[in-house]
Amino acid sequence: MKQALELAEYALTMGEAPIGAIIIDENDVVLAKGYNQVEARGNPLAHAEIIALEDCFARYKHNSLSDCTLYVTLEPCLMCAGAILQARLKRIVYGAYSDKGGALSSVANVYEHKFGYSPMVRGGILESECAALMNQFGESLRQEGL
Repeated sequence: MKQALELAEYALTMGEAPIGAIIIDENDVVLAKGYNQVEARGNPLAHAEIIALEDCFARYKHNSLSDCTLYVTLEPCLMCAGAILQARLKRIVYGAYSDKGGALSSVANVYEHKFGYSPMVRGGILESECAALMNQFGESLRQEGL
């Protein structure tokens, strides 16, 4: 999670929502990384999780990550939760809860529905550090009047 936090901090310096993600295999080897790039790419789909998944699939040419874990600093949204299902990730570990769009526990729990497969989920890891970055980002937006 600390590596994901470093990516989130970098995203913040780039004017992006401070969200970072890494994918590791069963041997704890980092396979891919991502951070939010919505503003830089002008694309609302450029979430940290999606970027990490795309990077992982491009590098390793697998169509399943069934032995892998995704670490992400903010609870995934509905779009990312769906992408996680398609990638068949074994586990998701996230930091801060998202009361605005969290699809794993805060607003909804999409994995409680019968999709035939559901990853293991654990939230609240380094929660205060992850939430502090999101709060810092929110405060900067308020100061800019956005």
